[in-house]
Parts: sequence; C-alpha cells; structure tokens
Amino acid sequence: MVAFDGAQLLDVTGPAEVFHQANRLGAGYRISILGWESLDVATSSSVRLRADALVADSATAAFDTLVVSGADDLAMLPAGPTVRTRIDRLTASSSRIASICTGAFVLASAGLLDGHRATTHWRHADALRRRFPLVDVSPDSVFVRSGRFATSAGVTAGIDLALALVEEDHGPDLAREVARELVVFLRRPGGQSQFSVRARIPETTDMRLRRLVDEITDEPSGRQTGGHTVESLAARASLTTRHLRRLFQSELGLSPAAFVEQTRTEAGRMLLEQGANVTEAAREAGFGSDEAFRRAFHQAHGITPSTYQARFRRT
Repeated sequence: MVAFDGAQLLDVTGPAEVFHQANRLGAGYRISILGWESLDVATSSSVRLRADALVADSATAAFDTLVVSGADDLAMLPAGPTVRTRIDRLTASSSRIASICTGAFVLASAGLLDGHRATTHWRHADALRRRFPLVDVSPDSVFVRSGRFATSAGVTAGIDLALALVEEDHGPDLAREVARELVVFLRRPGGQSQFSVRARIPETTDMRLRRLVDEITDEPSGRQTGGHTVESLAARASLTTRHLRRLFQSELGLSPAAFVEQTRTEAGRMLLEQGANVTEAAREAGFGSDEAFRRAFHQAHGITPSTYQARFRRT
C-alpha cells in the first residue's frame, strides 16, 4: 500500500483493515505500507503512519496487489518525472493494481489507465477526465475493474474495493464475514450519486444561466419564482426557449428539464434524510406526484426513496 504526505488516512487504513479481518478468518495477506518519500508519513488528518519501507527501495519486491492511496488535495499527490518510473517498477510484478479515491490520478499520470475504465471521487471526476482524456472515467461508480486495474471512489469506497478483492481471492462467504465484522455492506446499493448532485454540474460563465441555476437550486419547487418550466425560465432570462435549451446543453451538458429534475431529486433526498416521508419530500421538492419522485429517484440512485431513507436517514 503506497502512502505519502497528505494522503487520506482512511484510504490506507480502510483497505488494510479489510485485509487484516480477512486474515483473522483464514486468509494469508501480508500487508506492507510503502512511503513515497519518507518512512514517516503525515496524513491529511495529521495522524502519522510509519511505513515499512520506501517506494524507492521496493522496486525489486514482488507484490501480488499494489494499492495506491489518494488525497483530497490534488496538489499533495505524487508528481514529477519520477512518478512513472517508480510506479512502473512497483507494478512490474503486480498482478493487480488498485487505487483509492484520487490515487487514480497517480496511476493515470503513469499512463497505466489509458484505454481503461476508471473512477475516482465524484468531486474530482471531471478533472481526471480533462487531464487524462484517454481514460474512460465512470464518475458514478463506487469502484471499477478493468483488466488488472481496479479504481475506487472516495475514502470509504476503498473498503468496498478491498472487499471485492477479498471475494475474488477467497470467495463470497469469507468476504461476507469480513463485511459483517466491519458492519458494512458487502454490496453497497447505488453509486456515488447518492452522495452528490450539484457538485457534478460544471460551473458556467454565462451570467444569465448562472442566475437561473441559482434560482433552481435555491428553490427547486419553483413556487416562489413562477415555476421552472422551459417557458418560464426563458422568460426570466429574456431568452427564447430554443436559445435556453441550447445554452443549458452547451454549458451544463443537460436540458433545462433534466437539470430541474436532478435538483428536485437532490432536494427530495435531503428531505428524506431530515425525516420527511415520500409524499412530503415529493411535494416540497416540486414533483407533481409521489410516483414521479420515485421514478426520478430510482433513475438517479438505483434504489427507491423508502429504501434510501431506511439506509441513510439521520438518527
């Protein structure tokens, strides 16, 4: 497991705990933490880790699985001309290569993910796509397998990925017991979109569109602003409906109706977390019916509103 100053602590310790629990149940993993520059690794949470060896001293070692941690601050990721050389040496004998969170940027910068599907934390998915256009970025996946590469989403998704690796090695029964010990899902329902919506919408430089986006996200139901139909939005922006549709598509990659529905679905999700029932959440978010909310919610998150509420509702 590769760690560096600024790495997120759980990116390292989450998967490590999965492998440790698997060992208690009969697996035979030997876990080594490799420091990128130093044996003393200062994580982003200020908790320090003591690495077993340095990356530079481990080039000739044979690893079955290499796991590269990530950092919330992309500037803290290993960078520079040595990245590709070091990663190439580490991966030469590895049958599986995995990344947690933004660790995908490290693998991508070494050219390893070109032509492969990959994922990362939803907040950084667009940046990964822009920087590495040869990588097929899957922003909503909790984790992705592509050949010998496995990439995962943010922080706790590293646990999901590690469980999948354990299942691959030792079967579903042992992996299920590890999940039970850690009190986590063996198969997490839905994707990353359960935890983000607005942040995945790119920023727009068009002030007319920005005002409309702010109006919609501030008050998704549209009751206070005269509604969020294409016609009413176009009128408030002094645009034709055709121009408005073209502007939404070019700037946000969505139609006006799709953006409104996404925003309302997010609002409904938050209302569910706050204790509203499905009918209340649908009404307050601006849906015309419970069924319309259920359809939009299932399409966005892969589960029904009531199932989501049972799993993610606040205590």
